[in-house]
Amino acid sequence: MLYRALRPLLFQLDPESAHAAALRGLDSLHAAGLGRMVWARPARLPVAAMGLEFPNPVGLAAGLDKNGDHIDALLGLGFGFVELGAVTPRPQAGNPRPRLFRLPQAQALINRMGFNNLGVDHLVERLRRRRASGIVGVNIGRNADTPNERAHEDYLECLRKVHPFADFVTANVSSPNTRDLRALQQGGALAALLAALATERDRLAAAQGRRVPLAIKIAPDLDDADIDALARRALDFGLDAVIATTTTVSRAGVEHLPASREAGGLSGAPLRARATAVVKRLAAALRGRIPVIGVGGVASAAHAREKLAAGATLVQLCTGLVYEGPGLVADIVRGLTREKAA
Repeated sequence: MLYRALRPLLFQLDPESAHAAALRGLDSLHAAGLGRMVWARPARLPVAAMGLEFPNPVGLAAGLDKNGDHIDALLGLGFGFVELGAVTPRPQAGNPRPRLFRLPQAQALINRMGFNNLGVDHLVERLRRRRASGIVGVNIGRNADTPNERAHEDYLECLRKVHPFADFVTANVSSPNTRDLRALQQGGALAALLAALATERDRLAAAQGRRVPLAIKIAPDLDDADIDALARRALDFGLDAVIATTTTVSRAGVEHLPASREAGGLSGAPLRARATAVVKRLAAALRGRIPVIGVGGVASAAHAREKLAAGATLVQLCTGLVYEGPGLVADIVRGLTREKAA
């Protein structure tokens, strides 16, 4: 109710400023201990995946908190897990503003942020200082000026630095907003990257006595043959999860909206059906050997059930928070709990 009252005010700001203001407000409520007075804490609905026990299957997708500046407040919303990032080895400004656009008629966003972040060292320091318990993953990528031939160096540097503090790590090879990044999803480039990451994951586990699961995040714009090939690679290299999907470059269903002309990745309701189709195809190809985390258009318990029914073990959301507010997490878990009890 509180968010519904505040949303018109936030929507008078440009989307990126509203995003920052909302997170500052969330931090203030959390610091004052008022969060539980504003939104309910979800009941436990435990799920085992990647060798971890999640208190519930509803997670926060990467992109909302790129730098780890709001970990405690976000965990306080009741997420079963929170994914930070994407983070790169060196700080980078990302693409010029404006780079985030609302499509309220479609309950959607378009972003071309471009992996804007303060660098992996900043995020590691935030992870060191976190107080709230809960599962926290880190989404890693390459710097915009790193060529794909050397991309593995950036991913490995990030993996090594976050390894002592992250509960899982996701290699992001699917953002449409870093030039040529999506080429890493296919062929020899994918095999080389996954081989390097899996080898380093195992080396770090042996050296530090702590195995951190490794996931990969893929695009919704892959065709069936590419999805099947990627699934085979994930199995070959012993990945621990595949996250499907990131944003889409398609504008199907929103072509009539002025903001649809903006470059970038589309997220929210228009992505839902395609993301679910990718989850279904991927889950079938993986044959239950690796869990799938379903992302794309989740803004209700019904949407979460749709992803789970398609073969996902866990779900994530991000754009749904912009339109529905922080109470969405508890609402979804409550709906899933009722279904399980029935």
